[in-house]
Amino acid sequence: MDEKDIRKIEGHLRGTFANARIALRPRPKQKDSAEVYVGEEFIGVVFQDEDDDGSFMFEMAILAEDLP
Repeated sequence: MDEKDIRKIEGHLRGTFANARIALRPRPKQKDSAEVYVGEEFIGVVFQDEDDDGSFMFEMAILAEDLP
């Protein structure tokens, strides 16, 4: 993912979730994805969609230990 894609997706996620603290960070060893953070907390990964050029997938795990 290039910087343009990262900023576009970051803006979309910030607007969708009404949270300006969402930030995407490039992954040093993976060029097809970026890490998603809220503040300093890692929450997931955005990947380029292999089947649909220009589309992306957001993956977020919810661990049992994070639930009340």
